[in-house]
Amino acid sequence: MLKRGLTIVAALCGMVVAGEKSYAQSERKKEKSSFTETTGAPSLALSPQEQQLSESYFLEGMKFFVLEEYNKALDRFQRAFAISPTNAAVNYKLAETSLLLGNVRGALPFAKAALELEPKNPYYHLLLAQIYTNQQQYEDAIKTYARLTQELPNTEQYLFNLTDLYLAKNRLDDALRTLNQIETKYGLIEEISFKKQQIYLKQNKLDLALKEGENLISSNPEEVRYLLAQVEILAANKRVPDAVKMAEKALKVAPDNAFGRLMLADLLQQQGKTEEADAQLELAFGNPALDIDSKVKILVDYIRRLPNEKVAAQAIKLAELTTAAHPREAKAFAVAGDIYVNTDRKLPARDNYLKAVALDPGHFKIWQQIVLLDGEMNQNDSLINHSERALEFFPNQPMFWFYNGTAHLINKNYVKATKSLEYGRRLAGNNLELQLQFNLQLGDAYHSLEQYALSDQAYEAVLSLDPSNPHALNNYSYFLSVRGQNLAKAKAMAGALVAQYPDNPTYLDTYAWVLYKLKDYQEAKRLLEKAVASSSDATIIEHYGDVLYQLGQRELALKQWVRANQVGGASQGISKKIKDKKLYE
Repeated sequence: MLKRGLTIVAALCGMVVAGEKSYAQSERKKEKSSFTETTGAPSLALSPQEQQLSESYFLEGMKFFVLEEYNKALDRFQRAFAISPTNAAVNYKLAETSLLLGNVRGALPFAKAALELEPKNPYYHLLLAQIYTNQQQYEDAIKTYARLTQELPNTEQYLFNLTDLYLAKNRLDDALRTLNQIETKYGLIEEISFKKQQIYLKQNKLDLALKEGENLISSNPEEVRYLLAQVEILAANKRVPDAVKMAEKALKVAPDNAFGRLMLADLLQQQGKTEEADAQLELAFGNPALDIDSKVKILVDYIRRLPNEKVAAQAIKLAELTTAAHPREAKAFAVAGDIYVNTDRKLPARDNYLKAVALDPGHFKIWQQIVLLDGEMNQNDSLINHSERALEFFPNQPMFWFYNGTAHLINKNYVKATKSLEYGRRLAGNNLELQLQFNLQLGDAYHSLEQYALSDQAYEAVLSLDPSNPHALNNYSYFLSVRGQNLAKAKAMAGALVAQYPDNPTYLDTYAWVLYKLKDYQEAKRLLEKAVASSSDATIIEHYGDVLYQLGQRELALKQWVRANQVGGASQGISKKIKDKKLYE
């Protein structure tokens, strides 16, 4: 803190001295002539009191300037200017303060006046050039920098600024000339050589650009960046064989340079040397020095070309190299998961996603992929576990409640299923599609809990949104038939469903069972014959046996019950039916 205070005091003293010197110079000029040396304007003769007052305002302005109280500083400089308008230092500080306050136009006349009054002061040139640049008056800025570097000694460092302005105005020859001046003064500089290369390339002077690169390489043959920069120029100009040679030269200098490997891989690929290109890619991907984002970008390009099997093998290999090289990067495992998904390898995809969220659990889409894969693989216990973990981070996402409830429903844990599904349904709000999905599952869950009124309400809610929904029509009508309730409604729904899907054995069975409950055994038999012809489902076969029994075909019925029992999955009473050769309802 003390050091900072001393610095401010020193700066303030320096500015005071500068101000006093300026006033003394003005006084000496007055003694020689009643006109200023530079402008020819009459110099105002100041009384000692006026001079003292002006200096006081100036010093007070400097104090506020150092304290960054620019409005107060501007006020004091303006008061000094009102007394001594031909003082260069006052004009300079007015310009500088105005610029800091964002008043670029207001700064310009004072900056010009300061330079006219003291043309040998380099800081006055620089401030005026900065103002011109801010106003995009590049030609005026160029003239100011040119005058500075031509007229004042030891100002060669500002040739860099002049070069940038020439480039901004696309004055390429002037930029080159200025860069050559810099090289004459300072020798070979990397930044200058690269700028000259870019200019030559814009001028379609490839040989000169390459020559400039060769000069850099000759200056430091072990600097791999110079070699790789040359590779880029050669590759961009379709000189692929030369670029390959230069890349190989670079990798001899720096064998572990991963970007060099990537560049060489791309060049070899352009030459159709796929195996060699893949080998270079693998070396690059196995190198932890190549950043994860560069690897992910390449892997995403592979994903776009999947599920092509030829691409898949290399994509998987690169993904594995990436996760091995970056075991603490979540995005490495996430992109590996994407690759496995797109090659239809669900288990390794899910496992990589799990590693990604273990490192960074805040990614909704990755958790979403995990539970989707659990569902696709019918791993209900995993689905319950992973959906619960996802809900720790995203408790307001209805999707995770849906999958959690569905998994509990499949596992016949109906109480937990309804709890999760009801909570998720509330979160779904006005999302009608989500509401529909939740109600479908709730209809099934509440039926299993024998809460039939709630089950019926859920199915009715689905059908109000989607009157042709197959799941609702099938389960709702079947459950009504099992309960023996509202069979007319059940028949209408099942009939509408079979009309839509006349060959679906499950829907045929549902309609047949409704008819069975209505004692329309002949029509039920016709439908079930069609169903068992295309299905080996035990429930459908058993139902067919029941219908045959009701029609008096008891031997045929027994054969169907035996067959249903052999298939597995029939009712709990199937063994008793077979043993007693009798239908129990």
